[in-house]
Amino acid sequence: MHIQLSGKTALVTGASAGIGLAIARGLAQAGAQVTLSARPGERLSAAVAALQAEGGQVQGFAADLATAAGCAALIAAVPETDILVNNLGIYGTQDFFALSDADWEHFFQTNVMSGLRLSRHYAQGMQQRGWGRIQFISSESAVNIPADMVHYGVSKSALQGLSRGLAKVLAGTGVTVNTILPGPTRTEGAQAFIAQLARDHGISPEAMEARFVRENRPSSLLGRFATPEEVAHMCVYAASPQASATTGAALRVEGGIVETIL
Repeated sequence: MHIQLSGKTALVTGASAGIGLAIARGLAQAGAQVTLSARPGERLSAAVAALQAEGGQVQGFAADLATAAGCAALIAAVPETDILVNNLGIYGTQDFFALSDADWEHFFQTNVMSGLRLSRHYAQGMQQRGWGRIQFISSESAVNIPADMVHYGVSKSALQGLSRGLAKVLAGTGVTVNTILPGPTRTEGAQAFIAQLARDHGISPEAMEARFVRENRPSSLLGRFATPEEVAHMCVYAASPQASATTGAALRVEGGIVETIL
């Protein structure tokens, strides 16, 4: 299978590092013109420069998409796109009883409302043109909600409902809508976390990663963290013309953690 996205435009949020950057790179390598969006800072500029050096047709747009104003600014600068990947998200462990209303609101605005606002706008143009791809980067935590990250899991569960509902709204239009469910992934943040745990326990990062999976995701069939590129491969496929019959789906790239055959 050869995925060719020449002539298509793509927008990836939270794209300055990790899974978002890997997705942007994969789409650019397939020929799409890609806009990377992230909060202002040197990481976004560095990500854009790196992909441009690799020959990608990319540009960056800095905005805080956890706010309505940030989404509006992005939409004004980039009014149309063929492919929208709502990757922006935050996470973190916290005691359920210590979470304030403001904490819940911050997670909901960042993880859910950012993608909702952008999808509400860009889906209309896709529908008029008769082709489009919308993705929400969810998590296996949407299905297996962690006790120490209830707020995160709930926000990702909300994306599952949003994605399925929007897929129904766009039924028969040529626009597909799907969620992608990664599991533990070897992003920069995850690597730093594992490295610190490894120092604390006096073992190698590789041994610590395997131990973390055994102790925290014992149902994993992969037995390790996925790489951002492995997640991005699924996203690039879901964005392709070849994925025209895949919509309203939850596409799992979580290494078999979720204990279900469906």
